[in-house]
Amino acid sequence: MIFTIDRDILLENLNMISHGLPVKTPMPILTGIFIEATDSDLYLTSSNVDLSVETVISDKSLIIKEKGKAVVPGKFFIDIIRKVDSKKITFSLIEDRILLIEADRGEYKLRLMDYMDYPTIDFVVLENPLTIPSATLRKIIKQTVFATSNSEANPILTGVNLNLHENVLTAVATDSFRLSQDKINLDSSYNDFNITIPAKSLDELNKALDGFDDSISLYFATNKLLFKFKNVLFQTRLLDGTYPNTSRLIPDSYPMTIYFDKESLVQAVERVSLLSPHDKVTDKEVNFSVIKLEIKPNKSVEISTTNAQIGDAKEQITPTKLDIEQSLRIGFSSRYLLDALRCINAQEVQLHFSGEVRPVVISSEKEPDLTQLILPIKMD
Repeated sequence: MIFTIDRDILLENLNMISHGLPVKTPMPILTGIFIEATDSDLYLTSSNVDLSVETVISDKSLIIKEKGKAVVPGKFFIDIIRKVDSKKITFSLIEDRILLIEADRGEYKLRLMDYMDYPTIDFVVLENPLTIPSATLRKIIKQTVFATSNSEANPILTGVNLNLHENVLTAVATDSFRLSQDKINLDSSYNDFNITIPAKSLDELNKALDGFDDSISLYFATNKLLFKFKNVLFQTRLLDGTYPNTSRLIPDSYPMTIYFDKESLVQAVERVSLLSPHDKVTDKEVNFSVIKLEIKPNKSVEISTTNAQIGDAKEQITPTKLDIEQSLRIGFSSRYLLDALRCINAQEVQLHFSGEVRPVVISSEKEPDLTQLILPIKMD
């Protein structure tokens, strides 16, 4: 295998491939990048079993003198290409055991892994795609993936559920303590489906789509989903199991609603939660700050916390509108509230209440299809 390529073109594709490299793996071969030079194209592939990425380089700067295959140590290979400043780089194999990298006056040799040990990646057949704007997909990821579970106790909750029915795409994520739901009306018709995508795969996809503003095509298989954009195949496994029916958790109407300026509410919650006590959710091994929101008889809103070891904090905040006929005192995680508020793009948000032991629903009139839900915490 002998080829020459523009360094910037190669680095751009390696940065994309890096999303599929594992942090830890029981299969050392997967720490490598599979390289195949054909008569006219260069293929780069990475995989961590859950996620596989492949790019096809057909750039005019690519000159292939000899075909071949190799698996190079991924991290070291990317680091070398990132650091060299040569415009053109030449690669060649020495006895199929060492990759020689020549960049201007620099010369680097990497010991190869056996490409015969690299698992065969079966990418989904590119037929019958669902095509959506990348901005829409990134919006869905941003507004749901944070609410997925970090615990493997219930694996299905570690992913985002996508359900297409009558051209309405509903994305849902929950960790049993909070929920985020977003709905998108699709312009074109497509067969209904119900799948759950691992949150880690969506996180990497979101990073990979940074700066890409065109449409992206989705291709489906029984247990896999492939995203195709530019010269990239980005494939993830799907989670097994039936996602819980969360639609019944969201009320049709709310007896109490408070309207807030979002930034004012965010800043007040951030300040108060500095002194809040922490409770542990044992199955997630995560701490979260507990705050209290209270509607006074005079209709003012107080956000407070009490910490026996450190001190107390409370703030009065003036809502932009208050549709409530009774007093209310409710506790919840400030982190969950802040996560929900930060994924909403509107300037004004609404907090809906059905009682002190019922979930809090956060929404905005600007984004009526986006709904956030938080379970309350029992107050002393």
